[in-house]
Amino acid sequence: MGKKKTLTEALLVAATLTVAGCGGGGAASGETAKSPADPADASGTIKVLTHRTDLVQNGTMDKYAAEFNKTYPKVKVEFEALTDYEGEVKIRMNTDDYGDVLMIPAAVAKNDYPRFFAPLGSAAELADTYRFSDKTTVGKKVYGIAQFGTANGFVYNKAVWRKAGVSEPPATPREFLAGLKAVRAKTDALPYYTNFKDAWPLTAWSNNIGSVTCDAEATDKLAGAVSPWKRGGELHTIDSLLHDIVKGGLSEKDPSTTNWEASKGLIAEGKVATMQLGSWAITQLRDAAVKADTDPDDIGFMPFPVRKDGKHCAVLASDYQQAVNAHSSHKTAARAWIDWFTEKSGYSAKEGAVPTLRSAPMPSTLKDFVDNDVTFLERSEAKTGEVNTIDNAAEIGLNKPDYRQKLVDLARGAQQGSLDDYFADLDKRWNEAAGTAGS
Repeated sequence: MGKKKTLTEALLVAATLTVAGCGGGGAASGETAKSPADPADASGTIKVLTHRTDLVQNGTMDKYAAEFNKTYPKVKVEFEALTDYEGEVKIRMNTDDYGDVLMIPAAVAKNDYPRFFAPLGSAAELADTYRFSDKTTVGKKVYGIAQFGTANGFVYNKAVWRKAGVSEPPATPREFLAGLKAVRAKTDALPYYTNFKDAWPLTAWSNNIGSVTCDAEATDKLAGAVSPWKRGGELHTIDSLLHDIVKGGLSEKDPSTTNWEASKGLIAEGKVATMQLGSWAITQLRDAAVKADTDPDDIGFMPFPVRKDGKHCAVLASDYQQAVNAHSSHKTAARAWIDWFTEKSGYSAKEGAVPTLRSAPMPSTLKDFVDNDVTFLERSEAKTGEVNTIDNAAEIGLNKPDYRQKLVDLARGAQQGSLDDYFADLDKRWNEAAGTAGS
């Protein structure tokens, strides 16, 4: 597996199955997986399930384990890499045997975390140390710690945009579209690449919720009959921009032929100018530039083209969260691994990601945001469970690609209908689901 699968990619899981409905292998004890007071307190063999098949295959994870053992010599760490991580783990969670440490699958409803994962401590004690802790907080207890976080925006080839005459981040959707049109007119590059076929990149657009209005609680505010696609709403602004890019002929002619792995080389070589992705992708695209013998510094990152009080905002969102299996016989050792991996491994820095540890500095990959005085907001997850319940009942899929694939098809004329009618239908479905969800 060459690419890094993010949480948004994980949410591609088509089935709406909630793992809790499958029974599981017995009730969890509710025993807290405590951080060991002394390294000698942690012992035993633990299995760590991971989606990073690439890092297991190339020996990187074994190197992390070797460093971990310098502090915790009595713990043996075994890795199991799963290509279809979500699908396979979802099935395993019908039993008690789903590793000692695992990333929380998207299929598990947030309110069901206590059934499957050991609490790691109280929200009050962990929130000061870790970002994104409310993502896994249920009943004032935290059930997972993020591996890292990501900011959302547009990766772009600076050299191409400079050639098009654009050197400052666009401040409005209209300016952004004008920039893409300039790329089309003045360069040989494709202005925008949708990654339609691989589909999961389309889900990244949802991570701009909050960036439009500079509101960290914007996602929480979707919990109700609020017509999310009404004119002036965040999703109206976000999805209208994607629609207008495609309708304006600024993306590939046949999106069914796109290819994620190939796209990294295309943007590195200046054949593609722009893609909407999380900041985690920057290091991969710069690596692609090195392989293509082009300048990795040409890979830049620009915020969503809206300003509030003269400034851009970017919401920081959690990636996968590591959790301890509630049925593990080695909870202390499992917790020791999570603590070490989060705080000492250097993993998030190497990935160019936003660190979970609040005391750690922002990565160099976000230098463009820092230089342009972009305001960072940590996304509130207080009402994620309610929002997901409405979303599932409405069968829309904010974090699945289907509804945006239809949006792209409408924009390019592959499906009949207008954008206004589509937004009206989405609002109707959302509001009806909000009225019935949980009843």
